[in-house]
Amino acid sequence: QVQLVESGGGLVQSGGSLRLSCAASGRTFSSSAMGWFRQAPGKEREFVAAISVYGTGTFYGDSVKGRFTISRDNAENTVYLQMNSLKPEDTAVYYCAARRDYVLTNYRNEDQYSYWGQGTLVTVSS
Repeated sequence: QVQLVESGGGLVQSGGSLRLSCAASGRTFSSSAMGWFRQAPGKEREFVAAISVYGTGTFYGDSVKGRFTISRDNAENTVYLQMNSLKPEDTAVYYCAARRDYVLTNYRNEDQYSYWGQGTLVTVSS
């Protein structure tokens, strides 16, 4: 079992940066692949980024590639999402998600993730 709590959201101007954190509790964090998703108002939830257990594999959605960076610190049970060059279209609730194990196939599919945080709101003003 993994419990996830996101933080770091807020209001930022276009072109600015934010770093989201996802604190995990539970003994399986260090053996769980992790991901970030987001959901904008009136839209479906969208894959943002995923990371393998040891951080050696990272994957990104096309809309954030080159601007966002996912990382993890297994000693701190935390996953991060560094967001640079933010755009108004990045405005959304951002969710942290955990897989049951190290497998990272179909990482874009939210159904592959078993545990979810409550989300943190990111608002980018133009």
